[in-house]
Amino acid sequence: MRTVLQRVKSASVTVDGQLISSIGKGLLVLAAISKDDTDKDVESMASKILKAKLWDDESKDPPGRWKCSVSDIKGEVLCVSQFTLLASMKKGNKPDFHQSASGDQARTLYEAFFKKIGALYEPEKVKDGLFAAMMDVALVNDGPVTIQIDTNQPKLEDPKSLGPGSIGPDDSTPQTVDVNDRK
Repeated sequence: MRTVLQRVKSASVTVDGQLISSIGKGLLVLAAISKDDTDKDVESMASKILKAKLWDDESKDPPGRWKCSVSDIKGEVLCVSQFTLLASMKKGNKPDFHQSASGDQARTLYEAFFKKIGALYEPEKVKDGLFAAMMDVALVNDGPVTIQIDTNQPKLEDPKSLGPGSIGPDDSTPQTVDVNDRK
């Protein structure tokens, strides 16, 4: 599961000219369900979002940086399903959405995610877009602060691609294989 959190002063979702949801100060959460996601990913992500320390603690002198979560500031949360967060542009210029969950699986897990955030916080402060609709999302950034969170970090296929000092052998170290060690 992948989410993008945006700290906002306000945000709203409109579909076909009709306002669906709006919030004041809080978090806009764009959420994508991958084909490998489970209920465990949904629960983990919901918890992590609500615990994310994205606001300063203004009660301190001087204010403490990155000390308060959305619940600490009594903010609101607007969740928007956003399968395009999982797009890949590795091959050409057209986005590939093969990592996104199918419609039914995505709807089920997204709805569970939305309900979990409400259950862990205050349901009246958690709003939603309209799943699978063409949504217009408007926001006024607070910062701006934009954070991406993944429940399943992508696996690194070639550690050497990170350059010198990366995990694994560098190109200058000769590699030997003893054929007697093969099983």
